[in-house]
Amino acid sequence: MHGVSWTDIGSALGVTRQAVQQRFQAPHKRYSPETMSEDLRRAMVHVKAAAVQHRNNYIGTEHLLWGLTAEDNSATRLLQESGVSAEAVHRSVGGRLNMGASQAAERIAWTPYSRKAIALAEARVEQAGSQLIDCGDLLVGLAEVGRGAASLVLAEHGFGERRS
Repeated sequence: MHGVSWTDIGSALGVTRQAVQQRFQAPHKRYSPETMSEDLRRAMVHVKAAAVQHRNNYIGTEHLLWGLTAEDNSATRLLQESGVSAEAVHRSVGGRLNMGASQAAERIAWTPYSRKAIALAEARVEQAGSQLIDCGDLLVGLAEVGRGAASLVLAEHGFGERRS
């Protein structure tokens, strides 16, 4: 249905635009641990811990970058190879983690930029002919998104510029 707005579809069906969007938009892809390297699975533990510790009900790009730089992995090595201190990035992004108002839920939603970053990482892996998403792939995905706290921190440290 090209050229037809959500409002037009809602009017034709006798429901609101929002009801049509909720009913007919594709659900977000879920990434299971089996699609991730062992290093990325360990980093995801840090990601969720950062969200819970800061009482956030979402996983933003800042949480992803925090988790990726929490311990040695392909992301921290990629930063080092690019002349960027992983520790400095970790401290910078840590300063952007804000305390939320309520306790985080058991299932924490990913922000659109976070979903975009992992989708870019997955595309990078597929293009390389690999099977598993690794920390370095997600780091590059965060830089490629070009928006969100992680992208800002990486740009401040010159990571995106050096990759071009």
